[in-house]
Amino acid sequence: MSAEALHSIYVLLLGFSVAGALATGYQLITERPASFNIFGDGTGAAAVAHVPFLVFAAPFIIMRNAILLRRSGLDNFVTAMVATVTAGCWSVLSGKFVVAAVAMLGLAA
Repeated sequence: MSAEALHSIYVLLLGFSVAGALATGYQLITERPASFNIFGDGTGAAAVAHVPFLVFAAPFIIMRNAILLRRSGLDNFVTAMVATVTAGCWSVLSGKFVVAAVAMLGLAA
């Protein structure tokens, strides 16, 4: 396996890990699962503060919703595939951002 492929897998896993940690931390603090409906009425500082959270927690939320749909019997293959590809691509992008931020801060070797 090439170095580029290993780096891509690392970035993908890092993105999913960050998403899972954020969503689980949110659920621990608020005692309700993170979702795309956390904006409330969509105004104020709380709604603006939720945007960066959702940018990084979205892959976890998408996959959790896809798994819940599958368990309820309302899912088909195409829906699961679209959710998985969307969450994977989103995870790669957020993982790349985390890697770039860590490198910019000088925390990486």
